[in-house]
Amino acid sequence: MLWRDLQLAYRKRSDCLQPLLFFIMVTSLFPLALNPQPQLLATMAPAIIWVAALLAVLLSLERLFYTDWQDGSLEQMFLSPHPFMVLVTAKIFAHWLITCVPLLLIAPFMALALNLSLPIIPILLISLSLGTGILTLIGAIGSALSLSLPQGGILLSLIVLPLFIPSLVFGAGAMVLASAGLTSQGALAWLGVLLLLALCFAPWVSSVVLRMGFE
Repeated sequence: MLWRDLQLAYRKRSDCLQPLLFFIMVTSLFPLALNPQPQLLATMAPAIIWVAALLAVLLSLERLFYTDWQDGSLEQMFLSPHPFMVLVTAKIFAHWLITCVPLLLIAPFMALALNLSLPIIPILLISLSLGTGILTLIGAIGSALSLSLPQGGILLSLIVLPLFIPSLVFGAGAMVLASAGLTSQGALAWLGVLLLLALCFAPWVSSVVLRMGFE
């Protein structure tokens, strides 16, 4: 399932590039809209990068199950002898690899463009790695809930945005603490706890919601 989704993403590269281009455009437009003073940009860089990453992930969530639901692949997964939750977990992981790994690769360059100091880059990568995993797992639940509903994209945003707030707070907070010369281990630890909770519950809840939709 993982290899299949990666192959499909390679064939539809333009769709997969949309979140990455959105992330680049948002982080690039902020210096134009704000006063381009280096100190001001460095102060706001954590919030800018994290909000842009959150919105980019949100932009990609609608197609997590939608294409497979349209062409009948999701129903075949449901009828497969393999555990449905394992297949759903593989799809979620594939979506994270396709959508979030490119963001992680480009984020250090966007951070440097926003005058974020070089020692903060490792904290940025750790917080985004943990945070985007949480956003993808939580977003999978919202994507499953809004799959067959009209105006599902709007409903998806309403469902998942409030649940994204803790990740945003701890992720951006870790970078702010590191920028101030303080330890960010507490904020990163909370991100790790949230990721473990999401890993325990999100694939199961998503599979149950999808199963209820079929039944």
